Amino acid sequence: MGYIEHLLGENERVLFQTRQHPLVLLRPVLGYGIPAGVLIGLAIAGGFLSPPFTLPMVIAGLALAAIPLTLLIRSMLRWWNEVYLVTTRRVVQVEGILNKNVFDSSLEKVNDVVLRQSLWGRLFNYGDIEILTGSEIGVNRLNRIADPLRFKQVMLDQKAMLGERQGLESPGGGELEVLLAQLETLRRSGLLSDQEFEEKKQALLKRMGHN
Repeated sequence: MGYIEHLLGENERVLFQTRQHPLVLLRPVLGYGIPAGVLIGLAIAGGFLSPPFTLPMVIAGLALAAIPLTLLIRSMLRWWNEVYLVTTRRVVQVEGILNKNVFDSSLEKVNDVVLRQSLWGRLFNYGDIEILTGSEIGVNRLNRIADPLRFKQVMLDQKAMLGERQGLESPGGGELEVLLAQLETLRRSGLLSDQEFEEKKQALLKRMGHN
């Protein structure tokens, strides 16, 4: 079982998963990858020199290349391990290679979602998401994430679904057939198990006087 699976509660499922757009790796590739390639090239070229320059040139080139190469690998691992999730209950941000940091916002506390996309963001399908919540954090920013429109859509759809579920559990929820249809929708979406569906259906029928 992976780290993400350990974060999920009982009957909680991941609906959508994304991370920062791969374009964020362009800067470390240019900043670290190119210098590493140049130094490795110099080390290889040093192998064609006449002794006593051959071995020192190769060793120096490879040793210097190891520094930007290590920084490049670290940047790529950091990118890969920073994940954004929409589950059936919350929005989760996971970051860190060895030491993990997890930030989550309950969908029930989300007040608004702001999507910001530049021209390049629309062309390459990335953008910034701001999640406005009623918690102490207030605003949770997800920068340059891939497929932000889908992320926002899944999050808002699930929030609406949770609102429907809460409405069913409160008195005076509406006409019987409408409530039963909503229960069926929740069951098909996986928010209610078959057993929970039957229990809530019977409780609803009893409450509405259909014993």
